[in-house]
Amino acid sequence: MSELSFEQMLDESFKTIRNGDVVEGTVIDVKEDQIILNIGYKADGILTRNEYSNDSSLDLTTIAKPGDKMEVKVLKVNDGDGQVLLTYKRLAAEKGNKRLEEAFENHEVLKAKVTQVLNGGLSVMVEETRVFIPASLVSDIYEKDLNKYADQEIEFVITEFNPRRRRIIGDRKQLVLAEKAKLQEELFARIKPGDVVDGVVKNITDFGAFIDLGGVDGLLHISEMSWGRVDNPKKLFKVGEPIQVLIKEINGDKVALSLKFEDQNPWLTADEKYAVGNIVEGKVARMTDFGAFVELEPGVDALLHVSQISREHVEKPSDVLSVGQIITAKVVDFNGEDRKISLSMKALGNTVSAEETVEE
Repeated sequence: MSELSFEQMLDESFKTIRNGDVVEGTVIDVKEDQIILNIGYKADGILTRNEYSNDSSLDLTTIAKPGDKMEVKVLKVNDGDGQVLLTYKRLAAEKGNKRLEEAFENHEVLKAKVTQVLNGGLSVMVEETRVFIPASLVSDIYEKDLNKYADQEIEFVITEFNPRRRRIIGDRKQLVLAEKAKLQEELFARIKPGDVVDGVVKNITDFGAFIDLGGVDGLLHISEMSWGRVDNPKKLFKVGEPIQVLIKEINGDKVALSLKFEDQNPWLTADEKYAVGNIVEGKVARMTDFGAFVELEPGVDALLHVSQISREHVEKPSDVLSVGQIITAKVVDFNGEDRKISLSMKALGNTVSAEETVEE
């Protein structure tokens, strides 16, 4: 048997590696753009910045130091200069794909940081593998601006897994809906009509405001915002402000709210303030051909009939009165049960002409 040369014996003392093998190496040296590892082979392994991360500005000296252990994959046993080319990010991506496949099959809830906000959705990374969450699956409501999710950790599930087509889709919306359903169930179990609860103004429209009660949105209709008249809800409320509301009615999953607290009902003391014979002051709120409605206080209106405006004949209230005008009159009738009050300016001996009208 022929004797082996020193070079042959040296070669046999090192393990054999092939392209695609996963090996563990020890960091020998680190530069900004590459890491050199001892992988137990006759040549050292070279891990470049491009094969460590997709971040082209990453300084590798900040993530590794001599003596560290690293698991890498062999890209090329001989790069032509006798060195072994290695990759970390491709191995991580393969592990990420495996992780995501398991999560997809098990319907597992994952958590990851949003790495990119795109026009059509969000991008997150799970172990170096990109997951795309379309805008329609980010929330249960349409969100025009997704920038608030930038750099935020969010939870999601994988609803489509096709790594060959580089199509891995995440869904956050179903988790939001599930959480909302849970909160709804808990809320409906503890609230009932007549309860006073805390909420937050979520949205304001011309006809009312939607109040977030903690999983359920209740409607505060414009007619329930005050004992008085409300023309524009947007002048009363701001989105995001806290508010305490009364549960007026619950119908299925719909909740009607009110700010007309009974202890603040102006009609509770109206019989004293507006007893027949009392002289009162009020503001003309609106007019018809037969008379003017006068607001004595928010929630209490009285009728000033056209025949009671002046001792002189008045054809139409608008001939001598204007909306917003402050008038003084005498209470000539009070009906608390029907909440009706009648006034008379004539009973005070008033004579009102068009020339005396106070403009709005």
